[in-house]
Amino acid sequence: MFIGGDEVKMSDFQGKVVLVVNTASKCCYTYQFAALEDLYKKYQEAGFVILGFPSNQFGYQEPGTNEEILEFCQINYGVTFPMFEKIDVNGETEYPLYPYLKNSVPETEAADISWNFTKFLIGKDGKTIGRYAPKVEPNEFEDDIRLALQTGK
Repeated sequence: MFIGGDEVKMSDFQGKVVLVVNTASKCCYTYQFAALEDLYKKYQEAGFVILGFPSNQFGYQEPGTNEEILEFCQINYGVTFPMFEKIDVNGETEYPLYPYLKNSVPETEAADISWNFTKFLIGKDGKTIGRYAPKVEPNEFEDDIRLALQTGK
């Protein structure tokens, strides 16, 4: 569910290239919001969307309410891409999208999310293209985004 209450399904993004990111506003990688927003603005018209999923599972680095999280992202980083309500990305209460993501990366073993700002790139065909560790800067896989937008895969 989007922050603000609108219900959404992943099928709503069918035919788009999607980047799913678990976020936190008090993390050493929080600065990546700026680069993510730049990519979103650059490729949004071509069919690219970023979905931000705040999580407080790592070092309690996302303690705020959903509204506080959204306000922080908008004021400090100008975030305009969709932000979802705070979720868990691991464990018994993990958001249903995450087991799929963790098991869908080609040529890798499924693994729990290790930290905030783990990123998954999904092609227009709904298949996961890649998983990028928190330390991987968004511009480091911009070529993968461009290729996915051109080929759909």
